[in-house]
Amino acid sequence: MVIHEYAGIRTELPDRECPHCGKVLDAWLAPPETGWGVILICNNNSCPHYLGSETDILHKRDDSHLGCRYAENPDNGFKPVNVLAVCPH
Repeated sequence: MVIHEYAGIRTELPDRECPHCGKVLDAWLAPPETGWGVILICNNNSCPHYLGSETDILHKRDDSHLGCRYAENPDNGFKPVNVLAVCPH
């Protein structure tokens, strides 16, 4: 069970694994402007999804190191989403 506490609010979510690397996903409070609450995200810097995502973003500058982390939104049945992130280079 993943437990996330913020501003006195406790969120309990089931353990879920990244389908790309098998690591347990971490709880993360998304920024308010996203409309999401607490989501589960893969923070594994060795995850193949994360490492291979730099080339998946269309129309970005060539010198940009943006990529995506795998995440799931519990509010929509744990459907997968990509969260923009800076990739190591």
